[in-house]
Amino acid sequence: MQQLSQSWYRAGESVGFVPTMGALHRGHMTLVEKARRENDRVVVSIYVNPTQFGPKEDLNKYPRPRREDLALCRAAGVDAVFAPTSLYPEDFSTWVEETVQSKGRCAVSRPIHFRGVATVVLKLFNIVLPDRAYFGRKDAQQVDVIERMVRDLDVPVKVVPVETVRDADGLALSSRNRYLSPEERKRALAFPRLLRLASQQKQPEAWLRQALRRVVGIKLDYVELANGRLCAAVWVGTTRLIDNRPVRGKR
Repeated sequence: MQQLSQSWYRAGESVGFVPTMGALHRGHMTLVEKARRENDRVVVSIYVNPTQFGPKEDLNKYPRPRREDLALCRAAGVDAVFAPTSLYPEDFSTWVEETVQSKGRCAVSRPIHFRGVATVVLKLFNIVLPDRAYFGRKDAQQVDVIERMVRDLDVPVKVVPVETVRDADGLALSSRNRYLSPEERKRALAFPRLLRLASQQKQPEAWLRQALRRVVGIKLDYVELANGRLCAAVWVGTTRLIDNRPVRGKR
């Protein structure tokens, strides 16, 4: 992969990169489309990164529809798919840990998650050697962590956040949505609806906490205002969903 990227650079071509864990959907492909418009070459990585999963999380059942993913990439004009079997030697012992943006929000219930994210993303940057890397705003805290890591460690990559892509019913697109049963999907629609309403309130955090706790079939994980965005996570059955909205005038 490094040699391929270097050959593009020698030809004067720019490289855009979309890191994913596969199970690609329209949200991922929106990132690919933006990368395609802004770069000469586009690389997509597909790697279910074990170091960002906790011991009781869904690593083993995380969807891996490789054939469908590759077909989507071909149709979108992706130049290369980087899909390693493993990125970690057995005696791997070096970690990247951002210590400010990785606190609170999702880190409360997923304490090792962002260490795994920062480490694998830096590894992927070093392997793919992109000019620009594209990330969805749905994972707002992830974007914050990666932007800070890139700044602090002088990584020569421009991070390009892209706003959340939603289904027609308002639910943010996510690979984990496929875990929802039809009935759970109906209950989950209250989450983006209330988040949108909360973002317009004078006290959005308190309003959203109270509103979500009244919804039958939804269990609140957290609500937190961070970096101008109202961020929240909920459980619908055994599926954890995250979402966020910008809030004007808030930091």
